[in-house]
Amino acid sequence: MNPQITNLVIILVMMQAAKKIPFEDPNVLNGVRALYILSNVIIFGVYMYTKMQIDKKRDMTVLKYIEPAPMGSTEEPKAVTTTVHAYDSQQLRGLFKSQLMGIGMMAVMHLYFAYTNPLLIQSIIPLKGAFEGNLVKVHLLGQPATGDLARPWKAAAGGMMGMMNPGGAGGAAEIKTDKKSIEKAERSGRGGAKEE
Repeated sequence: MNPQITNLVIILVMMQAAKKIPFEDPNVLNGVRALYILSNVIIFGVYMYTKMQIDKKRDMTVLKYIEPAPMGSTEEPKAVTTTVHAYDSQQLRGLFKSQLMGIGMMAVMHLYFAYTNPLLIQSIIPLKGAFEGNLVKVHLLGQPATGDLARPWKAAAGGMMGMMNPGGAGGAAEIKTDKKSIEKAERSGRGGAKEE
C-alpha cells in the first residue's frame, strides 16, 4: 500500500482517538509526551546506526546523475559526480535536518500554542517514515540497492504535500541517470564537479 495513503489513514484514526484521550489529566499528557520523546530517540538511534553502516561500507563507487533545477528556477539542471558514500551521507544529513525541523515545529505547536493532539500523530508518522526511507531499507534492513532502491533516489515531497499527492514527488523534475543527459549537462558547463 502507498505510504502516503497509510499516513492519511493513521492521521484520521489518531485524530478520532485523540478526541477520547483526556489530555487535561497531567499523567496522560506526560505519557503522550514521553511517547513522542521515545519515538524521536528511536528515530535518532536508527539514523545513527545507518550512519555507522554507511561509514563502515564506505562505498566509493562513482555515482553520476543530473540534479534537476529547483522548482520555479530558470537554472539548467546540473550534472553531479559523487560517490555512493558521499551521496548516502548527504541523504542522511537531510534526514537528520528534517527530524530536527519536525521537533522544532512540534515544540512551538505544543509549548507555545498548547496543542496536544499532534504529539500523538507525530509519535507514529515520523517513526513509520524512518523505516520506509531508502537509506534505512538499504543499510539497516539489508534490501539490495536495485530497482526503486537504485541510487539516486527520487525526491519525495514531504509533509502535507506528500500526503496530498500520493503519486510521488509533487511535480518535481525527474533525476536523470542516462549517459546522454549527463554528457549534455557536463558540456553545458553546469556541474561536473565532484561533491564530497
